[in-house]
Amino acid sequence: MNIYLKKIDKNNYEKCINLKLTLEQEKYVLSNLLSLVQTAYEDDFYSLGIYNNDMMVGFILYDYDLSINGWSMSRFMIDYKYQNQGIGEKALKEFIKFFKNKYNNQNLYTSVEINNFIPLKLYEKVGFIKEKYFDYKSDGNIYREILMILTFKGD
Repeated sequence: MNIYLKKIDKNNYEKCINLKLTLEQEKYVLSNLLSLVQTAYEDDFYSLGIYNNDMMVGFILYDYDLSINGWSMSRFMIDYKYQNQGIGEKALKEFIKFFKNKYNNQNLYTSVEINNFIPLKLYEKVGFIKEKYFDYKSDGNIYREILMILTFKGD
């Protein structure tokens, strides 16, 4: 297994759009297509493909979130065909290394719905700590999430 990250650009965006989740997972993660549109039109939004050897197997979107005044890993997904193989953990560790080097040990945030247990456990495994619970409303529904933080001080 050779996991690495690569910027999404005109050469690989279609591969990114074609990555899929299970039907159950789709309710937790916005589409890669929407994420790429945000990257194109929003300030401080960045997209990375997750590769295993030469095959794109996942996607990360990170951005500077003004509501928390910090960097956030807003989207993280592994295509359903490549899940349960250890790729997600290795990809997160690669992203954390990339982020730490690029942003000089600034905190990194992420959030996860409270009932989405698999990524919650994965994020904790790579060092994220639960910071607080929060609710938000979207399309008439109320969602409850956990804001998680990864700090690099003392590393």
